Amino acid sequence: MERPIIEVKKLVRKFGELTAVNDVSFAVNRGEIFSFLGPNGAGKSTTIKILTTLLRPTAGEVRVNGFNAVSEQDNVRHSFGIVFQDPSLDDELTAWENMEFHGVLYGVPKDTRRKRIEELMNFVELWDRKDDLVKNFSGGMKRRLEIARGLLHHPRVLFFRRTNSRTRSANAQSYLELHPKPQQNRGDHNIFHHPLHGGGGTRIEQGCNHRPR
Repeated sequence: MERPIIEVKKLVRKFGELTAVNDVSFAVNRGEIFSFLGPNGAGKSTTIKILTTLLRPTAGEVRVNGFNAVSEQDNVRHSFGIVFQDPSLDDELTAWENMEFHGVLYGVPKDTRRKRIEELMNFVELWDRKDDLVKNFSGGMKRRLEIARGLLHHPRVLFFRRTNSRTRSANAQSYLELHPKPQQNRGDHNIFHHPLHGGGGTRIEQGCNHRPR
């Protein structure tokens, strides 16, 4: 039986006397879209910070792509891409330069990097704007570029954190359309979706394989 792409077992995270995550366990199978829902203060952000190696758990075990999130952090970091909650592009660089910088940081070989950048920017319909400064992009265009950037290094998991209602529809649409293509090109590709507000309703949430509460 194939091992899940994400495994969380009896996860606990405490901040002093406050228990932010209490005995959480779940698994995400390969090829799934997984939506992580819950009310404010439920520990969603803390859990994702542990999955992405930004925090260490107090107790429990976390594995991403088979790697331990505590003892094999570098391997975990190369296994995922992320679309952040807050804007994270450099507004003073062009769209191409933002993508190029990300690819260099992840050590993607030059020929592969250039081909991949063109492929992804065409797919999110930004190739004709590749030489434009990002500060001149609309919010939706920036979000599409962030999604393309998160997929540049061929991650096995894409962590996607929705921002707010203004970009919700555009995010969901781009997300659902973008999901099948990496699967066709690279085999495994998982989406771990983290809405910042509890409750369903957007197309992406309705299309998820799993929506634990």
